[in-house]
Amino acid sequence: PKVSYKETITRSAKVQGKFKRQSGGRGQYGDVWIEISPLEKGQGFEFVDKIFGGAIPRNYIPSVEKGVRQACLEGAVAGYPIEDIRVTLCDGSYHEVDSSDMAFQIAGAMALRKAMMAAFPVLLEPIMEAQVVIPEEHLGAISGDINARRGRIMGMEVKGKMQTVKVEVPQAEMFTYASDLRSLTGGRGSYTMHFSHYDQVPHKAASVIINQYQATKKHEEEEA
Repeated sequence: PKVSYKETITRSAKVQGKFKRQSGGRGQYGDVWIEISPLEKGQGFEFVDKIFGGAIPRNYIPSVEKGVRQACLEGAVAGYPIEDIRVTLCDGSYHEVDSSDMAFQIAGAMALRKAMMAAFPVLLEPIMEAQVVIPEEHLGAISGDINARRGRIMGMEVKGKMQTVKVEVPQAEMFTYASDLRSLTGGRGSYTMHFSHYDQVPHKAASVIINQYQATKKHEEEEA
């Protein structure tokens, strides 16, 4: 099972993305300066054009945005979509002959990936809200198990000899929960679960995910 992680940033950063290639005839040239900054959770993506004085011709601005948006879909840190960022196009340069839509798309994507690494990126993970119904005598075991899954107990409710425990747990920790709950309660426990919100992955867990992605990416590049 795959977890729908997301990437975002915690600081602002201003970087240059410059794509320049010369091979025989006509070359390729695109040069952009962007600033990225974090948005409030759930705000998605904003692109702001602050080019003035013709630093980049107007017809290339959509190409820069297209490159930035494509890079956001592909991710920069661990291959997951980037969300809740504002990208401001603030400067750049062009070449009368060698500049093209494609060159500015590539420059925009290069700048976005570079900016992400400079803006203290973090991974976000889906947090699930679950209601676990168990016999009262299993409360200690269930509480310990939820803690081990990086979960939090949000509340409890007693109904006769049964306890309903309300918890929030990362989705990544819940894939084996049905069978584990049966084992812990002798088959007498049940639960329901739905998506609640996204939250930051702790540094240690995030490092494992990022390192796995980087290793896979390096292997694929060597195979190509």
